[in-house]
Amino acid sequence: MAVETTREAYHHGDLRDALIKATDTILAERGLEGFTLREAARRAHVSPAAPAHHFGSSAGLLTEVAILGFEELARHIEVEGSAKSATARLKQQAAGYVRFALAYPGRFQLMFRYDLLLPDDARLAAASELAKVPIARTILALRGLPEDAELDAPTSATMLAAWSTVHGFAHLALSGKFSKLTPEAKSQHLLDELLPQMLDILWPEPKR
Repeated sequence: MAVETTREAYHHGDLRDALIKATDTILAERGLEGFTLREAARRAHVSPAAPAHHFGSSAGLLTEVAILGFEELARHIEVEGSAKSATARLKQQAAGYVRFALAYPGRFQLMFRYDLLLPDDARLAAASELAKVPIARTILALRGLPEDAELDAPTSATMLAAWSTVHGFAHLALSGKFSKLTPEAKSQHLLDELLPQMLDILWPEPKR
């Protein structure tokens, strides 16, 4: 009896996970420009046609990785009841957002590139919305509103401002731009020193 090859031994779920893991690795190493279905297949030790057969297209495979990214982001910004105020909670969530970007740079770069994903995928939309919920609740609390209230225009603008701030910080950190401003621009320094200092200036605790 012939010995099973790696390619022949994959079960359905195993192949999906292997291709997602391969894609994650490619994105982390080469960025979005370095990703191809063929390279994902090579790293997963399957035929070049396997990814398209399993996910339909490169957009299908990348969408799966983006969904995992939004789910992981939601876990990073979910803050338990340890924060003393809504402002403190927002700062913890900002740190979690940047921590996620530094830990999963490939996923982070991909998640907001809807031109490369399946834009009408219901699971992608649901995962994206899930990642917004913790911050939306914090912004509502910050404005003195119930955490289950509808987002009005000022609340949405505040949420957009907060997101823009931490998203921009994460991009600058990943691209190494902070190294021109501070010689200690390592990930831990950015998380422990620079980001908290910046957030204290932008979002000071309200005076009692």
